[in-house]
Amino acid sequence: MSKPSRTAMTPRQAALSLLNQVLEDGRMISELIGHGAFLRLDPADRARAQRLALDTLRGLWRADKQLAHHLKKTPPLAVQNILRLATVELCLGGDAHGIVNEAVTMTGRDKRIQTMKGMVNAVLRKIAATGPQDWAKQRAPRIPYWLREPLVECYGTEDVARLEQAHFAGPALDITAKGDSQAVCDALGGTLLPTGSIRLQDAGQVSALPGFATGDWWVQDAAAALPAKVLNVQPGESVLDMCAAPGGKTMQMAALGADVTALDVSENRMARVRENLERTGLDAGIVTGDALEHEGQYDAILLDAPCSATGTIRRHPDLPYAKDGSEFAELFDLQAQMLDHAVGLLAPGGRLVFATCSLFPDEGECQIEDALERHPDMTVDPDALDLPGVDAAWRTAEGGLRLLPSYWRKLGGMDGFYMACLRKS
Repeated sequence: MSKPSRTAMTPRQAALSLLNQVLEDGRMISELIGHGAFLRLDPADRARAQRLALDTLRGLWRADKQLAHHLKKTPPLAVQNILRLATVELCLGGDAHGIVNEAVTMTGRDKRIQTMKGMVNAVLRKIAATGPQDWAKQRAPRIPYWLREPLVECYGTEDVARLEQAHFAGPALDITAKGDSQAVCDALGGTLLPTGSIRLQDAGQVSALPGFATGDWWVQDAAAALPAKVLNVQPGESVLDMCAAPGGKTMQMAALGADVTALDVSENRMARVRENLERTGLDAGIVTGDALEHEGQYDAILLDAPCSATGTIRRHPDLPYAKDGSEFAELFDLQAQMLDHAVGLLAPGGRLVFATCSLFPDEGECQIEDALERHPDMTVDPDALDLPGVDAAWRTAEGGLRLLPSYWRKLGGMDGFYMACLRKS
């Protein structure tokens, strides 16, 4: 006799599970959504659960402010997360009856906290009555202190407040066209951004959009599309995409006719590069291995180095809660090692673009300044930054480009990024 199948979680239960693992265990949602019970949800419920969890993390500071008015003391984290999840959904206009009832049910299912069902019910009914109006009056949620403090030191209070507004607003969907950007933009009803990327609002299921299956475009934030444009590869040049996955930059350069080698240490991530190349009909060499052990000589190298990813918080609001910055110093050292190795792979007269999706100067401006001291045969090429849509105010003193999520506010922002182009004598 076959065993009965386990009942799939509801989207709210799945969202709560994601929230608990981020806030209790320091896990990233990207690590969680491809495993376990989450996979038993149908695609629509899976997308809803992920959206609920991300909305809650974006609004966590506001939710805690709301709840503080109705709680005499902070409840256990398991209860707190149920309240947070329900508060955000209520304040964003969700159906109060269903939200409150399921929150009470989730509390009752956990033996550790089931005695707190009455409190959860009472608090959430108060939130339902006044929360949406109060929510709209609050400032953008503050990012956690461990990250906010060094950013204030770097950029000042006003700029960090603008960063927080961009994080809270969340991202639209940006794509890069394989060919004619305007034609793809018109076909999708998008907005053509100043740098040539295409932005779609409320895009829905990506794979169902016109042109996806035929490989006319790929998903890539407008900021992430700039390093390959700065490198400006030419047809026939030998090019190394040193940390290639998921392949957006590889495809950009392959579409221009360069002889691209895509290198990454992760076999799973390289599988995505292969899939993207096959879908778009583009060609690149695929190498899975440690970038620090790679050998060869190239006309141009793009090093989008492993980093803190603090520039992507508007896409990944779990990051400042899953991380605490303690591992970042190791990343800084790795970036310097990879930069040094990349210089050794570069042919005389060649050029190297170093990039990170980080907000920290330690992973951008400082890396370039230090690299120039170590490599007297390398110079910064500021002219490489002369691109359509690139604001002169984004340039930095050492010759790089600093992008912040608060830029293009009227257009919907961008990921935080740093990039600079170096040339070898």
